[in-house]
Amino acid sequence: MSDILVLYASVSGNTEMIARIIIDSLKEKNIEFDVKVFDEDPIKAKDILEYDAILMGVYTWTDGELPFEVEDFYDGVSDLDLTGKVCGVFGSGDQFYDHFCGAVDIMYEQFEEVGATMIAHKVKVDMDPEGEEIMECQRLAEEFCELVGEIV
Repeated sequence: MSDILVLYASVSGNTEMIARIIIDSLKEKNIEFDVKVFDEDPIKAKDILEYDAILMGVYTWTDGELPFEVEDFYDGVSDLDLTGKVCGVFGSGDQFYDHFCGAVDIMYEQFEEVGATMIAHKVKVDMDPEGEEIMECQRLAEEFCELVGEIV
């Protein structure tokens, strides 16, 4: 098992595309990590305690809400102590809604509330990543690696 976890939920494939960009950036740096997908892997909040660093991707459902498949995970995180763990959050949404990528903010705040060392840079992508957004995904991976290097 790796000390780093990349986990994400994606219904349309947009958040998965973001995750793939980040995963490719980590691979270029020869970083070892595990990948879990909410639709494919049973993921409980306590499972992340096995890792030193977590990158989480989540799409935003309707007007700023968490997707159904992430709700139990979110609730479980509130019972954890993530002090000393590095976390970063990324995701996709639709700028049509008032709360663009609200699920990214919700998960970020939840991780921060339970003591995680957060990467300040959150990636919020309108639908699928293009141009500047691809560079933002790569920047998140870079900042994640730097922070993990300082702590782990």
